Amino acid sequence: MKSAVIVFPGSNRERDAAAALAAFGAPPALVWHRDHELPRSDLILIPGGFSYGDYLRTGAIAAHSPIMASVKHAADRGVLVLGICNGFQILTESGLLPGVLLRNASLKFVCRDVHLKVETSSSPFTRAYNAGQVLTVPIAHGDGNYFADEATLKRLQDEDRIAFRYCSPHEGGSGNPNGSIADIAGILNERRNVLGLMPHPENAVDPMLGSTDGRGLFQSLVEALAA
Repeated sequence: MKSAVIVFPGSNRERDAAAALAAFGAPPALVWHRDHELPRSDLILIPGGFSYGDYLRTGAIAAHSPIMASVKHAADRGVLVLGICNGFQILTESGLLPGVLLRNASLKFVCRDVHLKVETSSSPFTRAYNAGQVLTVPIAHGDGNYFADEATLKRLQDEDRIAFRYCSPHEGGSGNPNGSIADIAGILNERRNVLGLMPHPENAVDPMLGSTDGRGLFQSLVEALAA
């Protein structure tokens, strides 16, 4: 599996993402946002951070970086694209995923472990999980409040494109950390080759970090690309 990680000014999780990919046999090329062409890649990962300092709107400036034209062309060809946290924001701002990420409902930055329910195993990103499985994965964001209009939300639900939802391990509890509509933590595009999610699976692959529940996502990618 050949992979690439896009680096913007303000990215701060590119090394974490690279380490996670390397652990699954896909050490990535780090690609600067001002580049115009991508190396041959089976997977493109847009990491977390604060691209362009989150000025104007999270992900809005990064979405117009030169490399994003190549990312869009690659996605159109069926290449897998994964956006994590700020990467999810960039994917929505660039039109690769619908909806928008707003300020957290609390108006505070949230950094802690959360529980996620796997909503679908029918994607190259989630095939190693079981639908309904609950994961523990960290978050670190101030703008993770996913919003989409009613028509878009219905389409996401009807087409099985909600990949992850926030949940609580306790009956009747709410595990939504940011006010995201329908507890959405991650979504897929129509072709199911683009995934955006706010939590950080790359920081849940080593027991020393408190959880290995992110491994399933990277294992899914290895299995999908080997198929």
